[in-house]
Amino acid sequence: MKAVLIGESSGASMDKIIEVYPRHKKVVDEFVDKGVIYGIGPLSGGENMAIFKTKKDAEDFAKADPFVLEGIIKSYVIKDWGDSLLPEPE
Repeated sequence: MKAVLIGESSGASMDKIIEVYPRHKKVVDEFVDKGVIYGIGPLSGGENMAIFKTKKDAEDFAKADPFVLEGIIKSYVIKDWGDSLLPEPE
């Protein structure tokens, strides 16, 4: 089953976000290259969301993402997502 990671912004300054972003982008690109991330980006209200092939992929991403590790995202939840449009992972 696919999973959604929803992160809450810490309210970090734009300078801090810009400093950490290249490391975050590198991790995003790695997960995109593996084909396990369907989409990622900001939501209104200071949250961010990423859709993953599996819950384990979402967990692995959160453990590796500099935005989480360096405090840009202050907290996150991972939820199973029963999407009916994207094919289920093999």
